[in-house]
Amino acid sequence: MNVRRRLIPTAATAGAVALGLMAVSACSSSSGAAGKNGDGKLDVVASFYPMQFLAEEIGGDHVSVSTLTKPGVEPHDLELSPKQTAGLGEAGLILYLKGLQPAVDEAVAQSGVKNTVDAAGLTHLEEHGTEAGHDEHSGEEHADEHAAEEGHDHSEAGGDPHVWLDPVKYSEVAKGVGKALEKADPDHAAAYRKNTDALVGKLDGLHEKFEKGLKNTGTRTFITTHAAFGYLAERYDLKQEGISGLDPDSEPSLSRMKDLQKTAKDDKVTTVFFETLVSDKTAKTLAGDTGLTTDVLDPLEGITDKSEGADYIEVMESNLAALEKALGAK
Repeated sequence: MNVRRRLIPTAATAGAVALGLMAVSACSSSSGAAGKNGDGKLDVVASFYPMQFLAEEIGGDHVSVSTLTKPGVEPHDLELSPKQTAGLGEAGLILYLKGLQPAVDEAVAQSGVKNTVDAAGLTHLEEHGTEAGHDEHSGEEHADEHAAEEGHDHSEAGGDPHVWLDPVKYSEVAKGVGKALEKADPDHAAAYRKNTDALVGKLDGLHEKFEKGLKNTGTRTFITTHAAFGYLAERYDLKQEGISGLDPDSEPSLSRMKDLQKTAKDDKVTTVFFETLVSDKTAKTLAGDTGLTTDVLDPLEGITDKSEGADYIEVMESNLAALEKALGAK
């Protein structure tokens, strides 16, 4: 199944956070039980799709999951409405990834919710994508400054936040989320443990498919517009070359494009990957200049209406198929 999805950016603002938090005091739980809705389910707020998937898979029938990042919204630049911000104060558990969405980080810090889970703290973050994404700037200091100005400074979280694209790291996060749900809703702890084990089993199976599928290939290098696949590349001994860095909206320099042309020739690259709902102009320009084809590699940062019915596992399997084809898997 070839699933393709990507999100459209908006601007993050702090005003909605302050305004929304003022409204929290005027709200009250419909069920009278802290953090639970009228059906007695734990209210879980997920910051964006990879967190939503974990909450739904592990929480099962005992949780009611809502997401702050609606279909069609790019998560890095999420703008929270006053209603969304106010709703955080009544959540039974908030699941987010610190450093990815500044507006969410600020709102969570001020929400007063007891049970908050930062997925970035459930696994080890590493640095990826910086060299490729910011080499048009002079020096590492300038790159960090540019990232901060654009709202994409991931240094606070300790590195590249795209851990969900590595099934092994995502499994580590899943285990931590399971324990958090047990703590927040101990009456259903056994169910959360069972669901966590089931999800970890699925992720282990996905990891095995990637290992087997990418073990023997004609090339180990792939080019993508958004350098979101650093963990995946490291896990399976691949080399990611990002046209942009961790920020999907940054523009590459002419020198970067020339470097990529040379890399494509030297490493026998066949494909330039891009994301739907984001301009494919740069990817197609590079592909045209080097005689390469283009295809989609989904960073799974969100869900769109067109992707209804597909989930994380299915999209990752589609990504694997695309990589096998592009890398000449044997």
